[in-house]
Amino acid sequence: MLKKLFIAWQDPVSRAWFAIAQLTHSGESYQFRYLQGVKEAQKKSGFEGLFSFPDLEKVYESPNLFPFFCNRILRRSRPDYPDYMSWLNLPESEYDPMAMLSRSGGTKVTDHFALFPYPELDDRGRYHLYFFTHGLRYLPAASADRILTLQVGDRLLLMHDFQNELDRLALMLRTEDAHLVGYCPRYLREDIFEVFQQNPHAVTITVERVNPPPAFLPMRLLCHLTLDWEGFQPFSSPMYQPLPEAVAVLKSS
Repeated sequence: MLKKLFIAWQDPVSRAWFAIAQLTHSGESYQFRYLQGVKEAQKKSGFEGLFSFPDLEKVYESPNLFPFFCNRILRRSRPDYPDYMSWLNLPESEYDPMAMLSRSGGTKVTDHFALFPYPELDDRGRYHLYFFTHGLRYLPAASADRILTLQVGDRLLLMHDFQNELDRLALMLRTEDAHLVGYCPRYLREDIFEVFQQNPHAVTITVERVNPPPAFLPMRLLCHLTLDWEGFQPFSSPMYQPLPEAVAVLKSS
């Protein structure tokens, strides 16, 4: 089964996000290529491409995971590796770089990139995606306390944060007893709005895992999103479409 991740870049000045590339894994090789969104990032924010992948028109292929992504995965030799895998809710015995990058987001304090997965499709036509809630550091202490009391399977509800001056389209998550527990990732916003406006019941979000301290705050609350809407195609806007087919470049990494 082909696994796919999107790579997003944030302009450090305007704080705007752009989906610029995709990473796929066929089971035999990894492939990196740029998306149409990189052109928008170039035009609006002067994005010049990744140093490891200098040619926007090329498709890069390798039997091994590219170093750019390897550096975003915790090494198995680290003493905190078992805890880390537990926080991601992934089996410690199954070393799956694509799954680890999908869950963790692959973020680093030294750059402005983030990774997110293409949703999984089940045999009933429903899409599934897992994500950690964002923005917890902006919420009151009562929100952090309430998260620690959540149970696996608890339902979370969406709420539009109309008065957010930095992000007018921000989507917040709350419990059924009206406690705020974080924000939905930006990359979900466009698709969720489209479906939610037509049928709010098509989107379901539940608690997948709660990680109390010493887990990192960005990994505190793992959610499971299910989207059940006939004919829906996630990430189908022009920004997520690959640039025109180019000659593949084989890299040994």
